[in-house]
Amino acid sequence: MIITVALVIMMCLVFVLVFLFVKTIDNRKWLTILVSLVITPFAYFYGAYPMINIFTNYHHQKYYSAEAWKEKPNLRYELSDDMIASKRLLGSSKAEIKQQLGPYEWLSWNNDNKAKNNNKWNYSLGIEPGAFNTQKECVEITFENQKLIRIQAFKEDIKFDN
Repeated sequence: MIITVALVIMMCLVFVLVFLFVKTIDNRKWLTILVSLVITPFAYFYGAYPMINIFTNYHHQKYYSAEAWKEKPNLRYELSDDMIASKRLLGSSKAEIKQQLGPYEWLSWNNDNKAKNNNKWNYSLGIEPGAFNTQKECVEITFENQKLIRIQAFKEDIKFDN
C-alpha cells in the first residue's frame, strides 16, 4: 500500500471519530487511545474506504491496445482516454479501424438525409463504476474520405430492457 497525504488525513480523521466514540464508553485515556489505535484500521478499510469508492467515480486508466479493446468490451472506458489522447488511430482507414476495434456497434443518424451516416461509427465503452451513475460511456469515430479524422467521447443514458 502506498502511503499518501490523503490516506494519512483520512486515517487521522477516522482515528479522531473512533477516539470520540470510545471515549463515551470509558474515560481511561490509555485504554481509549489503545482501543482507538487498534480499531482505526478496521474502521477505515471496512467502513470509510468502501464508502469513498462507492460515491466517487475514480477508475483506472490503461493504455490502449486492440487486444484489450476486443477482450473486455465492458472495460473500454479504461482505454478510451489514452486512445483519444494518443491520436494513434487518426488517419487510419475504415478497414484498419474495423481490424483494431471490430465492427461498429451502431451508426449515427444524419438528420439532413434522414438516414444512418456510414461515416460515423459508434462503440459502447461500458459503464463507469459509481453509485449514482446513470449514463454509459460511448465513443463516436468520424471518417472523411475513408480516413479517420476524429474520435469523440460522449455519454448516453442507460436504458434497461423489460
